Amino acid sequence: MEVFWFIPTHGDGHFLGTSEGARAVNYAYTKQIAQAADELGFGGVLLPTGRSCEDAWVVASTLVPATEKLKFLVAVRPGLMSPTLAARMAATLDRFSNGRLLINVVTGGDRAELEGDGVFLDHSDRYGLTGEFLEVWKRVLQGEEVDLEGDHLSVKGGRVLYPPIQAPYPPLYFGGSSDAAMEIAADHIDVYLTWGEPPEQVAEKIAKMRRLAEASGRTIKFGIRLHVIVRRTESEAWQAADKLISHIDDETIARAQSSFAKMDSEGQRRMAQLHGGDRNKLVVSPNLWAGVGLVRGGAGTALVGDPDQVAARMLEYQEMGIDTFILSGYPHLEEAYRVAELLFPKLPLHKKVQADQPLFISPFGEMIANQIIPKGGREWNERH
Repeated sequence: MEVFWFIPTHGDGHFLGTSEGARAVNYAYTKQIAQAADELGFGGVLLPTGRSCEDAWVVASTLVPATEKLKFLVAVRPGLMSPTLAARMAATLDRFSNGRLLINVVTGGDRAELEGDGVFLDHSDRYGLTGEFLEVWKRVLQGEEVDLEGDHLSVKGGRVLYPPIQAPYPPLYFGGSSDAAMEIAADHIDVYLTWGEPPEQVAEKIAKMRRLAEASGRTIKFGIRLHVIVRRTESEAWQAADKLISHIDDETIARAQSSFAKMDSEGQRRMAQLHGGDRNKLVVSPNLWAGVGLVRGGAGTALVGDPDQVAARMLEYQEMGIDTFILSGYPHLEEAYRVAELLFPKLPLHKKVQADQPLFISPFGEMIANQIIPKGGREWNERH
């Protein structure tokens, strides 16, 4: 299992739907989150994309030198960037980060936002464009000179002169719930992502994607995007969930749901359908809570519970085939530590502490009387 974290370049705070308890997201703050994720052992971070976010490529390029091992999942946007330009950007950042770039292919599902960026294609044509984009992007990064005359793109003599470190190219991640999206994933994508739907819905998606990929002669991996609210006890976790949405009124929920309804994203429709904007229908599966989706677009569900409960739900997803978990929590700096401290010990993580690495390498809890190591921690018990 590999666990990623999230860089909230569209805003952060203690509550949803209000400026109370909000936090400015500037470079210093994003660097703190990235360095915490790096130090704590998260495998990577997702950077969001869209007009409500700071530019993901610029943010990633500033955070690479501030981190050591962390990978950055950064979006390419078919229709907003040419495939050859996107390929050169990817090759450069992959080389300059020493192979720490991952690519998130985002076609987009908000027509109003897309039109604001000059893209006026309908849903089907956007995915047709994505397929042509990825064909060019992949081929030039493998050293080919590409000529393509497609329905949406025309490229003559497209090349990338400096290759990426990762061969054949940085891994491609992609999420989409429509038939058109899943066909693109089957043909091109390395890791198919889903938002945090109930396990039975995720299992159906994975089974369908495996059939489509097999028909295309390919195998793919799977990841899931979830929020997480983990506390030492179950009651504390549910109290934290309620507190997160305690400032949201019915008018704000109605406005948000109306905005989501105008999108032609199948994934967003499925997220909204889980609760229908009703505060009384937020628990959609054991320990799976849809409260975030009342006002947040995209990933709208959270795993809520004590460490054993949240780990159990994650292991259920893993048994279905999920390898990568992209998690987040509010506020993102503090919750990164909480997840690492409470949840990581319960998970079969990809990165393990080396057996010969000393467990006590710095103060673990405040020293007692300036000289006595505090008892009771897992590390102390293992040493003594």
